[in-house]
Amino acid sequence: MNTPNSIKSESKNLLILINKNWENLDESQKHILTKIWKILTYKWQLQILFNLPFLLWWLMDKSITKIHDFDTTMISYLNIPKWALSFIGFSQ
Repeated sequence: MNTPNSIKSESKNLLILINKNWENLDESQKHILTKIWKILTYKWQLQILFNLPFLLWWLMDKSITKIHDFDTTMISYLNIPKWALSFIGFSQ
């Protein structure tokens, strides 16, 4: 039966096992695995980079309340048809 102590020791043993296996690898194997890891993390970095503008917009939305207080007269200066304004919610 698994107890909390045995689960923790198994996870520690797993990390130790991974570390031992890494140390037992040849330099060429380490080089190949680090290249694979860099490719994977590059893809993650690229995904974060693509999502960064949306993350910044979300942070500004949560932290700066003035963003929501824009002047609706600017929209009236645009040449937008009335039916399109009704979709946006600015119909009178």
